[in-house]
Amino acid sequence: MSLVQRDPALHERLTHLARAGRMIVVVGLPGTGKSLLIHQLAPLAVTAGRTVHLLQWDVARPVFEASAAGRRYPVLDGVTQPMIRAAVGRWARHAIAAWAERSAESALLIGEAPFVGRRLIELAQRLDDHAEPLLASPGCVFAIAVPSAGVRAHIERERERRASAPNHPREREDAPPHVLRALWREILGAARALDIAGAGTTAGWDPALYRRVYEALLRHRHAEAVTLDVVLPTAAMSVYDFAVPCVDLVPGETEAGAFVREAEARHPDAAALGREVERWWVV
Repeated sequence: MSLVQRDPALHERLTHLARAGRMIVVVGLPGTGKSLLIHQLAPLAVTAGRTVHLLQWDVARPVFEASAAGRRYPVLDGVTQPMIRAAVGRWARHAIAAWAERSAESALLIGEAPFVGRRLIELAQRLDDHAEPLLASPGCVFAIAVPSAGVRAHIERERERRASAPNHPREREDAPPHVLRALWREILGAARALDIAGAGTTAGWDPALYRRVYEALLRHRHAEAVTLDVVLPTAAMSVYDFAVPCVDLVPGETEAGAFVREAEARHPDAAALGREVERWWVV
């Protein structure tokens, strides 16, 4: 039995997604189960006879930071600088268009996009480029990972535990609980700016409000919520270990540097870009 089969409703939903579309973008805050959904989607897709490609923020981003141009924008207190965020977003759309052109129809691209803080928010924006037809098509589903209050609390406890005893090196870079709570406050701010009902009435995790914020961000896309109501037994495994072959979409260092320079040309006023990042929910 696969892990997700312990939740029949979730298993049915993921099985349908893995078989039906051309591209799935799993979106949501850190600590909402995005990586777990991707980990479970991949083998379901392979079982359905599909080849799986992955485009993930935390996998692509370090290449930009390590490029010659990107080294002008080092991580500050664990936070990616706005120019790198802008470069990764533009590259991602370019990479999606190139993938769609060269890959077989049976291939499936699974993406991961936090959106918060303008991390790959470009995927939600309507832009006049070669990626837009795929991103706007019914064959591209934006799956919003929506954990219940109980599942969210469990994820926070696991983050605390794995900070000192990770099952995979990448887990050391996962946002710790205090960062998860800070990002939730950003969601509350976005909800107030978007005039979403209930934004001023809650301080703790509110799945319904969180879902409405992401649905507002994805108003130009085909979006659906994937609820996580069951705490799955993940203590002995890592969502970063895949049991099936997956190909990561990542740029080479030269390509990454070129997109950093393009971002600099598009945003000559770094302070103005910083203000855009602060209003990341504007799509």
